[in-house]
Parts: sequence; structure tokens; C-alpha cells
Amino acid sequence: MNFYVLIASLLASSVEFIEALSIVLAAGVVYGFRPALKGVFYGILTLALLVAVLGEGILRVIPLQILQGIVGILLLLFGLKWIRKAILRYAGLKALHNEEEAYEKQISRLKASNKGSFEAQATAYNGVVLEGLEVVVIILTMGSGAHAFGSAIAGAAIGLGLVLLLGISLRAPLAKVPENTLKFVVGVMLTSFGTFWAGQSMGITWPLSDATLLLLIAGYVFISLLSIRMLKKEGVRAS
Repeated sequence: MNFYVLIASLLASSVEFIEALSIVLAAGVVYGFRPALKGVFYGILTLALLVAVLGEGILRVIPLQILQGIVGILLLLFGLKWIRKAILRYAGLKALHNEEEAYEKQISRLKASNKGSFEAQATAYNGVVLEGLEVVVIILTMGSGAHAFGSAIAGAAIGLGLVLLLGISLRAPLAKVPENTLKFVVGVMLTSFGTFWAGQSMGITWPLSDATLLLLIAGYVFISLLSIRMLKKEGVRAS
């Protein structure tokens, strides 16, 4: 079991599942939870099939070193995008994501369409699949990069279980979960993994082996906090 991969997968998947939860809950509130949960079941089944089909087969087709390079670049791009958004949000240059507001908008849209239980099932399915596709990408990239599909899948499964448990018990969007902070943490972790694996693919021998990830994470956090501070100062000067 790869602890780093499990935690990164858990956090990243939780972010996506929280967003999917708002869509599912909105469909359930308007049209009933039975059809909405059917949509969730079919959505999870679709995602599981994608992982099963594309999973370990990747390693049989592409050599590990080349795959680590590809995965590293993808994770760098993916993670830096999340870090950039987080920096802009915390610097006050981009609006913070509001899960409760997204939930209310989804309810209004469903009430306006008024298409019944099929709409609930289709909406829940689309929400789970669309948000879950990013989870599939994370599982495939992290699982293949570290040769740890079991850890990546376990992390995503735990994230799904936690979000579902909270969603079912509260029957409300997880508006109080610090999603923006969670996205920042995930962005830093994905960027750190991307740097680590891209470096390995180019023949770099990291001095502390896997523990180098902790130094990379600390470095990206420091740079991000420094960027936020600088942008805030620029904002004050501009005003």
C-alpha cells in the first residue's frame, strides 16, 4: 500500500464527489431520492468499468519510465491549474467556489424542467460521471505512475464512501467543508507527484527517495503562499 498515493487519491476524489453530491441531492430533493440513487449507482458502475478496462493494461502497453514521464507532465498540468485557481481565490482575484449556491441553482433548473423521475436519474448519472471522470484520470495517472493502482482505487473508494455517508446523513450539500482549501491541498499534492515522477523519468535520482515528496509539497506550499501575499499587495497598491 502506497500511503502517499492513497491520501492524494482520497483528497482529490473527495473534491470531485462533493461537487457531484450537490447535483445528486438537488435531483433527489426535487424528484425523489430513489431515481437519483439509481443514477448514482449506474454512474459509479460506469466509472468502475473504465478503471477496470484501462487500469493495469496501461503498464503492459507502455514502459514504466515513459509512463512516469507522461503521467508526471499530466499531473503537473492538472495540479498547477488547481493551485493557480486557489492562489487567485485567496488573493481575492477570483470568487470562492460556493457549493450551496451551486446546489440552489441546480434545484431551480430541475424545477423549471419538470420532467419527473427520469430527469432525476439522468441528472444524478451525468453528475457522477462528469465529476467522476476526473477521479478516473487521477486513479489511472497516480496508479500507473507509482505502480500502485490498489492504493489509488482504495483512496478514491474511501473518499466516495465518506462523501456518500455525509451526504445521506445530512441530505444537504457539504457547504461547510472547506472545499477551496481542499482543492489547494490537492493541487499541491498532484503538482508534487508530477514533479517527482517527471524527474524520475528523466533519470533524476531523488536524494531522499519517496520522502522527497514531502519537501516538494512544502516547497509548493511556500511558493503558493508567497504568490498570494504578493498578489494581495499588488491589489492594495492598485486600489
